[in-house]
Amino acid sequence: MSSAPTPAAAKTISFFDLLVMGGWPMIPLGAMLLLAIYIFVERSIAVRHASKIDENFMSIVRDNIVNGNIKAARSFAKNNSTPVARIVDKGIQRIGKPIDAIEKSMDHVGQLEMYKLEKNLDILSVVAKAAPIFGFVGTLLGLMQLFSSIHAANEVEIGVISQGIYTKLITSITGLIIGLLAYFGYSYLSVRIDKTAHKMEVAAADFLDVLYEPVQK
Repeated sequence: MSSAPTPAAAKTISFFDLLVMGGWPMIPLGAMLLLAIYIFVERSIAVRHASKIDENFMSIVRDNIVNGNIKAARSFAKNNSTPVARIVDKGIQRIGKPIDAIEKSMDHVGQLEMYKLEKNLDILSVVAKAAPIFGFVGTLLGLMQLFSSIHAANEVEIGVISQGIYTKLITSITGLIIGLLAYFGYSYLSVRIDKTAHKMEVAAADFLDVLYEPVQK
């Protein structure tokens, strides 16, 4: 008596195979991922450098200005390549002018520094929004191709349909993952930049307070 044939073991699909099955939409999604990673790493380094401020920075500037040593104060500020130092340096350059003019000049530098910090951050926001949409469009195109093939073959096999559907969903899943990563990266950098902006505002206020102190002779 012959034994019944055993069903073939279910074939496992590797993660790389799933990505390949996603088709050509995976290429632009991969490009979005690489772009998001590059912007996040580059901006993280820039923001971290900008947020590094010597705890004694304003104390040294204040002492030099109060003692009438304006050149030393400016030299010290110029040797610190941070947004706070550049804002204070602009204020030192304007010493002798009305307070309103000094404050306005410092505000202009602050706006420029914020523009530098937020460079390419909008691209990260676009990736966070576009990647899920593009992934969904890739899934729809894949499903259209799948059903077109089924119609052309004039036959329906549940196994073929189910496998085709879940492989085409790979683009949607990938797009969502990339979108989430870009969103978290954007939110993290935004918080870091806001903290750096607060430090710039505090430094500018401290500097203006110094100008009201009497100069020692």
